[in-house]
Amino acid sequence: MDTTTSTNVFAVQRAGQRYTADHGWLRTFHSFSFADYYDPHNLSWGALRVLNDDYIAAGTGFPTHPHRDMEILTYVLSGKLEHRDSMGNHGIVGPGGVQFMSAGTGVRHSEYNGSQTDELHLVQMWVVPGKMGVTPDYGQRDFRIEERRNQWLDVASGRSGIAAPISLTQDAQFRVARLEGVALHHAFTSKRYGFLFVAEGAITANGEQLHAGDAVRMFDVPALALEGTGEVLLWDVANHPE
Repeated sequence: MDTTTSTNVFAVQRAGQRYTADHGWLRTFHSFSFADYYDPHNLSWGALRVLNDDYIAAGTGFPTHPHRDMEILTYVLSGKLEHRDSMGNHGIVGPGGVQFMSAGTGVRHSEYNGSQTDELHLVQMWVVPGKMGVTPDYGQRDFRIEERRNQWLDVASGRSGIAAPISLTQDAQFRVARLEGVALHHAFTSKRYGFLFVAEGAITANGEQLHAGDAVRMFDVPALALEGTGEVLLWDVANHPE
């Protein structure tokens, strides 16, 4: 998944340009190659390997399946996500909450819609770990909307000097914000990869108008300037050549 580039990049991926599949119980939109979708030119962006925008019908979900050597974050936009795994963990995550799993040497888990009546909307993200073969780990964290309203909320980080409730082994930072008519900025250091995803609303990013489901891939861009109204997810990651 070598995404090395020598020139700066600011490339918009519109919502309709993503791979999509409707399995009845699951409507999924993939920003990168995943499962039945494979594009050798769209494998990852830096160390960010997966970003799936999923809608899961009430009372359904992903049955028990294995993972290993991947850092997985799931951000819940609406509904309730219920998790069980082979380490004995069981939890439910609500809107604005994050589920984290470091698969390490191997873990099996299931993810279900915790409601029998309401649809679940989440974004699942995978990051290539900075350390392979670690002991598997699981955690979840609830956040109040006030923590991200008109400001950045640092959710996860493996970057030196940047603290967050969830620790990563990869040189990566994940933050979210809910803009309500204000402007926000994020500064990148040289040669960093950035991935912005608009979960809802209408946002302007460096002058480019974006809507729900749109994303921007950045490389060696000095700064990101946002304004508008909506929910945004941002990754600031190093490269991870395979």
